[in-house]
Amino acid sequence: MVYPVARLDWTLDPFSGIQQLQREVDRLFSGYTPAVEQFPALNLWVAQDDAVLAAEIPGVDPKDVEVSVVGNVVTIAGERKADSSAPADGQQRCERERGSFSRSARLPYEVEAEKVQARYEHGVLRITLPRKESTKPRRIAITEE
Repeated sequence: MVYPVARLDWTLDPFSGIQQLQREVDRLFSGYTPAVEQFPALNLWVAQDDAVLAAEIPGVDPKDVEVSVVGNVVTIAGERKADSSAPADGQQRCERERGSFSRSARLPYEVEAEKVQARYEHGVLRITLPRKESTKPRRIAITEE
């Protein structure tokens, strides 16, 4: 798709061109959500026989996290609760979001849901997702007659 770029007019106000350029850039990237704004951050490695998904969930109790697999989609859902050790009054800054979260990732193949393993260590949830046997490529023997 080709986006027309408006001509910048610098004749009257030297800042109007910059503002117009900013509007064009904003329009170009409208609807774009950087991955860093999504929680939890995910890494996904896909191999021939399985996939490994790592989710950063520091400060989240593993008991408050649910992992589900349906076909080739794995979903991590849970809740990051407020810090109970913090005093109720006198808060200066609050940058760590709290509340419910959910992230899904689509794999290139179906998963053997009964064999999925999840491990939580040092704030990282690591999920091993074995490939369903029926979706693995098979070598077909060729016979001569």
